[in-house]
Amino acid sequence: MYSFDPTEEQQMLIDAIQRYAINDLRLKMRDAEEENQLPEKLIQKGWELGYLQASIPEQYGGFGERSAVTGVLAAEEMAYGDLAGALAVMTPGLFAMPVALVGSEEQKQAFLPGIVEGAWSPYTAALIEPSFDFDPNELRTTATEDGQGYVLKGEKTYVPYAAEAAALIVYARLGDSTQGFILRKGAPGLEIGERQQTMGIQALPLYPVSLKGVRVARADRLGGPEGHAFEPILASLRIALASMAVGMSRAALDFAIDYAKEREVFGVKVAQKQAIAFMLAEMATEIEAIRLLVWEAAWMLDTGKPEAFKQAYLAVTGAADMAMMVTDRAVQTLGGHGYIREYPVELWMRNGRGIAMLNGLAII
Repeated sequence: MYSFDPTEEQQMLIDAIQRYAINDLRLKMRDAEEENQLPEKLIQKGWELGYLQASIPEQYGGFGERSAVTGVLAAEEMAYGDLAGALAVMTPGLFAMPVALVGSEEQKQAFLPGIVEGAWSPYTAALIEPSFDFDPNELRTTATEDGQGYVLKGEKTYVPYAAEAAALIVYARLGDSTQGFILRKGAPGLEIGERQQTMGIQALPLYPVSLKGVRVARADRLGGPEGHAFEPILASLRIALASMAVGMSRAALDFAIDYAKEREVFGVKVAQKQAIAFMLAEMATEIEAIRLLVWEAAWMLDTGKPEAFKQAYLAVTGAADMAMMVTDRAVQTLGGHGYIREYPVELWMRNGRGIAMLNGLAII
């Protein structure tokens, strides 16, 4: 059985991220949303907490071993401050973690030290595709073997920091499997579109990416010429997003509870209204249910249980519904104030709507 008590190291990391989430991310959240930009110093401060570095072995520049449980605890607390800011801080992990998990020894030596030992820099990955029936296991972006390498063709969307990224991993269908391919900035045939305007997480720069016959060497196939298993990467992406949905939903619930306790309507605190009290209780119940599901999925991933991949899917599916329900009800709890930008619940609701379609923007 697994324990619900974090280790001393986990608790230290959680406490540090909590302080950053509340004192830094939350305070800058509204301004960053309105300005469509996160301050570089804010991202760098989050990077220096060592969230990614703690998941990379020492021989590659890090100072720890990967733990999915530690990852979800950290991601949850980061998103409690601000989802866009958390995704930005974690963006280099979209490149580094797949390399650490399934990359070849040459790829690990070539990329990981430069990413984790220096300042935050925009390395990223492209998984999501602009189709209503997008399925990570049935991608429309294709990789075709061609002589000494591969040729990539297709379209990607919602790629964070694509315009600035020094390198990115592009996922494509090769035969019957999904495989990752490492592309450097400026590769011929790699085209980055205009920044996308989204309903939520407006502070996070997202771009469409076109692959028009991009040639990739065999050595730049993730895992080397033999490739890699995709399931561990996909499960890690799903668990990360689910944990961030939990953190954001906790923030919405806490704000709604505090408001309901302080706001008076016709001489009675809003929290004393039975309909509101029941609604808040249901929100808390849903959050805790998904939170436990996420933790269990992470534990299964750490212990190598085959059910981890199914559990990760259940976690992210449940988290998408939970986040939308909780953030919507937070808006309802505030009544007319919930619709005003002066209060953060409308922003959380807009961000919550995106959980169902943003699988691929974070990894643990």
